[in-house]
Amino acid sequence: MNLKGLFQDFNPSKFLVYSFLLIFTLLLALKLDETLTCSFWAVFTPLWIWNVVVFSGAAVGTIVWIKHPEYRVEGEGYVDFKAMHICVTLNVLLFIFGILACDNLETHRHLWILVFMPLFFVSPLSIAACIWGFRHDRSLELEAILSVNILQFIFIALRLDEVITWSWVIVFIPLWILMCLLCLIVIYYIIWSILFMRSTDIMAEQRRAHVMMAFTAMALVVPLLTWEVLLANRLDGGNDYAFVAIFAPLYISLLTLIGTAFGQRGGNPWWFGIRKDFCQFLLEVCPFLQEYGNISYKLQRNMANSPDSQDMDRDSLSEQGSKYKISISSSRIVMPVISIETPD
Repeated sequence: MNLKGLFQDFNPSKFLVYSFLLIFTLLLALKLDETLTCSFWAVFTPLWIWNVVVFSGAAVGTIVWIKHPEYRVEGEGYVDFKAMHICVTLNVLLFIFGILACDNLETHRHLWILVFMPLFFVSPLSIAACIWGFRHDRSLELEAILSVNILQFIFIALRLDEVITWSWVIVFIPLWILMCLLCLIVIYYIIWSILFMRSTDIMAEQRRAHVMMAFTAMALVVPLLTWEVLLANRLDGGNDYAFVAIFAPLYISLLTLIGTAFGQRGGNPWWFGIRKDFCQFLLEVCPFLQEYGNISYKLQRNMANSPDSQDMDRDSLSEQGSKYKISISSSRIVMPVISIETPD
C-alpha cells in the first residue's frame, strides 16, 4: 500500500466537484421518482456545500494573499490567484442559477428564461476565461463546458416555457453535436492505442498509458451518451423507466471522473492559502501519514492452525535442533598439543 503514490497526482478540486455532482444526481433521480419527499432545496444540498467550499477557499486564499505579500512571487502566484477568482466569479453565477431554479421548482412563479439568465452570462465569461487560460497555459474544464453549451441553455429554457414545442430529441441537438465530437475523440484514442500496442519501438509503460487513456475515454463518453438518449426518450414519452435507472449510466461517467482525479496533477495552490501541492500539505498537517506511507504490507496465508503447518513446525523444530547440536559439537575448543620435553 503506497499512500504517497496514491496522493501524489491527486487533484482535490476535481474530486470534490465530481463527488458532489454524483450525490446531487442521485438525490435528483430519487426526487423525480418521488422516492424522496423532501423539497428541492434539500436535494440541492450537495451543490450548496460545493459553493460554500469554493467561497470559503477563495476567502481564505485572498486573506493569505493580502497579509503575506512575499508569497506572491512564489512560482506563478499572480496567474494562480487570477485563475482562482475567475472560478469564483463563475461559481457565483452558478449559485444564483441554483437558487432561482430551486425557487421555481417549488413555486413555479418565474419564467424559465429568467431562471436561466445567469447561465446566459456565464457562457460569454467562460469563453473569455478559456482564451485567458489558453494564453497562460491553464486548463479550465468547467469553463470550456459552460462556453460551448450556451445554445443548449437557450433551447432548454424556451422548451420549458413552451415557447417552442419541439421534441426533446430536437432540443438536444447542440448536445448531440458535442457528443459526436467526443465520440470522434474516443475513436482517435482507440486507434492510437492499437497502433502503440502493435509498435515495437514504444516502451511498455507508454503502451499501458495509451490503453488506459482509451479505456477512460470510453468509460466516460459511452455511458454519458447512453444517459442522454434514455433521458430524451423519457421526456418525450418513449419509455417509462425510472429516473434512477436512466441516471445509472451518468453515475458510471461520474465515477470514472472521480477515478481520474487521482491521476491528474494540477489544482490551484491558492485555495485556502495552502500554496503547495495537496499531498505535501496533507503529509505536513498529518505527520502520522508519513509513517503509514513508509510501511509496506505483505499479506500471507495464516497456516498456524492447520495440520500441515503443525507437521511443518515439528520438522522445522527438529531441523533447528539438529542444527543446534551440530553447532554445539562443532564449536568445541581445540587446544594445541604441548610437550614438556620440547625445548623453547
